[in-house]
Amino acid sequence: MPKDHKEAHLKLSQIEVRPVSPAEEPLFQQLMQEHHYLGSLPKIGNTIWYVATRRDEWVALLSFSAAALKCSVRENWIGWSFRHQYDRLPLIANNSRFLILPQHHQKNLASKILSLCKKRIQQDWLNKFGYPLLLMETFVDPSRFVGTIYKAANWQYLGKTRGYRRNRDGYSKNRSTPKLVFVQPLQRNARFLLSNDIIPENYRTGAVRMKLTAEQMRSLPDFFKEIDDPRRAQGKRHQLHTVLAIAAGAVLCGMRGYKAISDWAKKLSPLMRERFGCRIRNGKRIVPSEGIIRDVLMRVDPVQLDSALQRWNECYGAVDESLAIDGKTMCNAIDQKTGRQTHIMSAIGHQSGQCYTQKKSAPCRLQTVTKKNKPTKSKLQPPYLMPSTLQEKPLPEMPC
Repeated sequence: MPKDHKEAHLKLSQIEVRPVSPAEEPLFQQLMQEHHYLGSLPKIGNTIWYVATRRDEWVALLSFSAAALKCSVRENWIGWSFRHQYDRLPLIANNSRFLILPQHHQKNLASKILSLCKKRIQQDWLNKFGYPLLLMETFVDPSRFVGTIYKAANWQYLGKTRGYRRNRDGYSKNRSTPKLVFVQPLQRNARFLLSNDIIPENYRTGAVRMKLTAEQMRSLPDFFKEIDDPRRAQGKRHQLHTVLAIAAGAVLCGMRGYKAISDWAKKLSPLMRERFGCRIRNGKRIVPSEGIIRDVLMRVDPVQLDSALQRWNECYGAVDESLAIDGKTMCNAIDQKTGRQTHIMSAIGHQSGQCYTQKKSAPCRLQTVTKKNKPTKSKLQPPYLMPSTLQEKPLPEMPC
């Protein structure tokens, strides 16, 4: 082996990659601002900054942050559904910045650093955020680069983006230069896990969430227009069907509690607010406050609200491929007609987690509840009471 090649090999073997400490973050941002053509980048969602060193000397800087919200070539490659995409995006990290400092450019250095990042990022993500990663992605501007370092590191080229960029209002109306999309699975079954109906528990990033489509957002207010408004005519700021649609949309997306619903509403983009029919003030669409949401939900007729939600489920709940049937005996809840404990049957969508209906089943014998003898889930008893919409069509196979 030639001497210069041997020395280069020895230098590459000395490269180490580690996360940037909080005390080093100002220097990281300064160097990125000075030497990267896009400048520095604030932390976006879950983010880890890395530094590559050789004998404690900084050689390169990398940033891995939240994945792109939408990318058609990535979605086609993974093969996941719309709901899975939104719920599992945290399992993907975007290599948003990669900078080799000017004095350290060297052949094979970039691919070496990417390889070292791949070996440790799953564990680093697990330690910091509570779950591992499955996939890394990056976007390359073809007017400046061709993605050579990613190809050399065995990243897979998927195609080009459509050229739209995210902004305050959602996405830009005019296309810019489409970017090259590269991905790197962090384990062999990454695509299968991301696209499968059920994902192992250790890859779940929190409560089940779903994302509403544009059609679902526009449709929600229509289902609540026939509900009687319990508020006085004087001082109304928001239409009842708009408030209920926003509250229902927030709950469908995993929000629980008035504050969480209000926070979700405040984050709606102008286009989303238009779809929900929010009122316009000073040229901007305004969402209802937490107090208004609370007041409406506490005073609206629950029977009318439940009926509206049932109708919406009939139209948009058909995405579930299977139903789970669950039965429970309600402690200390005695049926007035029979004098026995109330037994509740629930039909729950296996994919979405939505509860289609809850009905009283055959009455159960009264049980004495003690600390040592506390009833748990009861055995399912016929007849299984299902909503009328589900009785009209054959039920899919029930999961065990």
